[in-house]
Amino acid sequence: MHFFMMVLGVTLALWVRWHWVPSGGNWNQRWQRTLGYFLFPPLLLVMTAISILCMGPSGQMMWHREGWLSYGLAIAFLLWTLILGCKLFWEGQQTVQQFRQHPAIEVQGNSARVLDTSELYSAQVGFWQPELVVSQGLLDRLDPAHLEAVLTHEQAHAHYRDTFWFFWLGWLRRMTLWLPNTEALWQELLMLRELRADRRAAQQVDPLVLAESLLLVVSAPIMQLDLCAAFSWANSSDRLIERIDFILSNSDDQPLQWQRSSLLWLLVVLLPLLVVPFHAG
Repeated sequence: MHFFMMVLGVTLALWVRWHWVPSGGNWNQRWQRTLGYFLFPPLLLVMTAISILCMGPSGQMMWHREGWLSYGLAIAFLLWTLILGCKLFWEGQQTVQQFRQHPAIEVQGNSARVLDTSELYSAQVGFWQPELVVSQGLLDRLDPAHLEAVLTHEQAHAHYRDTFWFFWLGWLRRMTLWLPNTEALWQELLMLRELRADRRAAQQVDPLVLAESLLLVVSAPIMQLDLCAAFSWANSSDRLIERIDFILSNSDDQPLQWQRSSLLWLLVVLLPLLVVPFHAG
């Protein structure tokens, strides 16, 4: 029965990921749908492994005797997941320490680490309380209005704790790279993250100045880190155009409102735990 649960969990994870396709709609609808497709498979696999761990290697469920094979596979999966998370956390800490070796200055009332490079670059780097990182080239080449627009965008990332939440999402991404559409979903989540920060920034500075700043900075190289939220993110010309259109559309900053249908997948994820009481030792 344990092995059947594992096969069923993997099958559902594959089925869900295969059926994801990019869709339209407003930001809230896209965010809920993309996040649901991204989270459901790894969480289902983890909850299935935890339920098998709770039931143990011996005993009986329904009319089937259990054994060590499925139990060992569940333990191996959970250990691999834990080791992967610890590795990513250690790498993130090393990255933060490297950035902290750069000098800190005040930029328009914001404390920031300055990279000694002529490239245009800005980002929030860290976990729950990230640090603003800017390049010397950004400070030298942008006028105060455009620099303010860039910093306001980065303040939006800090407001939403994007680096913290996307570190954990990045962990789930690494865990399920073998599933279909994982990278496409990840890129969509990154896009929606930037749109949210753009929307908040556009309500505090001139949207046209913000769009011009994006065009100036987007050519800068991007540091591919799960705990880095960079203003210059736009992995294609279509993404850049979408961000600019979104900035100039003057979208209202409406709070995220979850629909009941979007939360049903959470109940499905918990289903493996419901079979634990039916396991006899």
